[in-house]
Amino acid sequence: MKILMVCLGNICRSPLAEGIMKDKAPGYFVVDSAGTISMHEGEHPDKRAIKTAANHGIDISKQRSRPITKADFDLFDKIYCMDVDVLADVVSKTKNEEQRQKVSLFLEALGDPKNEEVPDPYWGEMKEFEDVYQLLDRGCDAILNQISH
Repeated sequence: MKILMVCLGNICRSPLAEGIMKDKAPGYFVVDSAGTISMHEGEHPDKRAIKTAANHGIDISKQRSRPITKADFDLFDKIYCMDVDVLADVVSKTKNEEQRQKVSLFLEALGDPKNEEVPDPYWGEMKEFEDVYQLLDRGCDAILNQISH
């Protein structure tokens, strides 16, 4: 199983989601993350994301931001998007229905239509990063539960 987590810049939400999923998923899973923009390409995750993950025993400091590529749609089995704008952008890059079927909102797995977006903590403080971590943690559990059934 190959999973790709996608947000806007690939420095806050998707690196956290990648780190959490790698920590929880079986060792044979491949987990990566990407952004829909290349503005932060090559950069490490936001320092607040690194600190939040470290507070939970997860090291995301070696990750590097990268934009999603055409090859990702063939390589990954599941592509999870952090919000509806990211979802629309990612879907617009698919070339066929098979690729489109791989793409969904990250929080769909929780089954709460009122809470379908992972808020972007970039403009917030550490509390917003911790809130996002908790949401991603629950989402990763739900996704793993879905995949294994």
